[in-house]
Amino acid sequence: AAGKVTKEFTLKNTSASMLTIKKLYTSCMCTSVSLFDGDNKLGPFGMQGHGFIPTVNKEVGAGKDAKIEVVFDPAAHGPSGVGRIVRNIFVETVDGAKLSLEIEAMVTP
Repeated sequence: AAGKVTKEFTLKNTSASMLTIKKLYTSCMCTSVSLFDGDNKLGPFGMQGHGFIPTVNKEVGAGKDAKIEVVFDPAAHGPSGVGRIVRNIFVETVDGAKLSLEIEAMVTP
């Protein structure tokens, strides 16, 4: 519970065609996700249904990768938010595919 925790993921397009990321969102308001395109940051985006989640339509070329940054705020749930947590981050593409990333932590007081 000493502060926000950041985890980075690399999303690699292993296909031979362009991949277009449509949306990014999380499973809880205590978690946010951002997409990096070089030095440009898209986001942060939060939980779907708790505010507007815009369409990003970010293209990732064949064989290229994108950086996804997840930030978890253990203080978001107050003093009762201790113990094991699991949060999901969802990446939707324009063709309807959905990738789920997961973080897990043990929050201590």
